[in-house]
Amino acid sequence: MVNKTTVTGFVLLGFASLRELQILLTVVFLSIYLVVLMGNLLLILAVAHNLHLHSPMYFLFVNLSIVDACYISTTVPKSIVNSLMDSKQISFSGCVTQVFLVNLCAGGELYFLTAMAYNHYAAICHPLRYQLIMNWNVCFQTAAACWVTSVTMAMAYTLNTFSLHFCQSNVIEQYFCDIPQLLKIPCTDTATAQIFVFASTLSLGSFCSIIIFVSYVYIFSAVFKIQSAQAQQKAFSTCTPHLTIFCLFIFTASFSYLRPKTLLSPIVDLLAAVLYTVLPPIMNPIIYGLRNKDIQLALARALTNFPCISCVSLEEMDWKH
Repeated sequence: MVNKTTVTGFVLLGFASLRELQILLTVVFLSIYLVVLMGNLLLILAVAHNLHLHSPMYFLFVNLSIVDACYISTTVPKSIVNSLMDSKQISFSGCVTQVFLVNLCAGGELYFLTAMAYNHYAAICHPLRYQLIMNWNVCFQTAAACWVTSVTMAMAYTLNTFSLHFCQSNVIEQYFCDIPQLLKIPCTDTATAQIFVFASTLSLGSFCSIIIFVSYVYIFSAVFKIQSAQAQQKAFSTCTPHLTIFCLFIFTASFSYLRPKTLLSPIVDLLAAVLYTVLPPIMNPIIYGLRNKDIQLALARALTNFPCISCVSLEEMDWKH
């Protein structure tokens, strides 16, 4: 009989075995992490500090920023610590926690992007009824539904994965505990677990994609009817960044979870994982922060509370705005 010793920890292969390359990747990852964390925290501060930004759109945006800050914090810090310590180890409990948090934040990213699409639809297609459609009760209920659904699905994914028996092999070909990689190494049959992951990912992704697709069909139909070129440009500048981030996230995440076995490759797996775990948190503060004049003005006003920071005068920014 084969001695099936229960696995007590896992080995994350990560990106490289060469020490010099590990150090380089550590510097890159640390820089990205600090920029993303600082960018999202500044955006949250800007919205919280300015009463005129206390609206449904920015309420959902703050929730998305919280998700992004948590999302990148679930994977990158552990990878940085392992690289600095020249270690590839992660405990069993640490892997379980990471799987739960990654799926919680990935779900939150998907659901809040969907909620923001509906908010854009209400604002552009029904401007006179917008306050009734997206009142604060609806906003709080929407945010609560996003968080509850994210927690529920994350628990389901985690229980589905770790109900399997892991023995002998404990090597994960990824820089974090990723479900597609974990399902390659159990001793027991993984067919049922793989079907659950495939079916739930496909159904949730399709449901959110349909809502966003239908919302943007109505949005673009309404925008093209607007005679003012300036109003059209403003509407497109609001919707295009959101649609770009959603497409980037849904395509990379779907590729990681739903791709056929013929496309399996360690390098492709790593690149896809980086795209759907690191790139969305980077893009959100850049797109929504640097392109949004309300956020820029709010940040300038918030930073004026710090005497050592010099910035453009509020009068000049108000004039430009």
